[in-house]
Amino acid sequence: MLAAWLGLHALVSALATWAALAYARRRQLFDQPGERRSHSVPTPRGGGIGIACALLAGCVLLAATGKPLAPLAGYALGLVLVAGIGWVDDHRPLSPWLRLAVQCLAGVALGWGMLAGGTPWGWALLGAALVPILVNVWNFMDGIDGLAASQAMLAAAAFAWLAPGTATAALALAVASAAFLPFNFPRARIFLGDVGSGTLGYGLAALAAAAAPELGGEGALLLLPLSAFLVDASMTLASRALRGERWWEPHVTHLYQRWVQSGRSHVFVTMLYASFSIVAIILAAFLDNAASSLRGEGVALWVAVTAVAWAVLRRSLAPGNPSREDA
Repeated sequence: MLAAWLGLHALVSALATWAALAYARRRQLFDQPGERRSHSVPTPRGGGIGIACALLAGCVLLAATGKPLAPLAGYALGLVLVAGIGWVDDHRPLSPWLRLAVQCLAGVALGWGMLAGGTPWGWALLGAALVPILVNVWNFMDGIDGLAASQAMLAAAAFAWLAPGTATAALALAVASAAFLPFNFPRARIFLGDVGSGTLGYGLAALAAAAAPELGGEGALLLLPLSAFLVDASMTLASRALRGERWWEPHVTHLYQRWVQSGRSHVFVTMLYASFSIVAIILAAFLDNAASSLRGEGVALWVAVTAVAWAVLRRSLAPGNPSREDA
């Protein structure tokens, strides 16, 4: 049964991505190279709709098998809102504040579904808050081939491991992301687009909100599989805000973008981030079996060390820095 469930998500994701590629070429939906981009050739966008279709197909199947409708409806509504506004933005640019408003509304839908399913209101509020946060983190970090999809795949697999109660949904997201990757890595034939990065961020927010009550006091462990993106996104945006820049606009100042600017390939950077996240997941598994007094301290230490490493590496890769790496 699990194999059929995962096969459904893989098949729908792959077929819908293939269809999105043909559609993008026909409609001339291309991301063009530019000074605020990390790619050098025009590339179709919007392929992440395949992942959204796979997750929605899973919702339909669960509803058909008699699962409680309210939590599914809340989740599906939030997903449609996030993916829908992203799909529209992939066709014509929208105001970032309109997108944020819709993402917050999606968070409310997810929180309502959690409450209707019997989740305590505190955890439901957490789910509502996580949606705009992780949707935007994945949007900010979706800038090179394979990075956003591979990180979502690893994080979802880690959630399935850490919180077995979420395994069915978590593995579905992991498999749907994996089915998209051949279209996007090692050389992108199509980009996720806002529809895809939003879907990944939303799916991870829903998983984290579902896993947190199961883990209880160990919920901080969920930060570890997300730490590569959380640290890079938050530190970059904070530094831009402190410099008075319009932090919500496209830019190429994230650490992963600086690495590409230094001459490293997309494959190198994506695999480096994947290696980092695998180590973080192994640490999460270790802390999960450690004394409870060590878990919070272990997570805090990992995040602190990661933040320091980010600052050192980003400075060394700054344009014009004599210590900057050569390709």
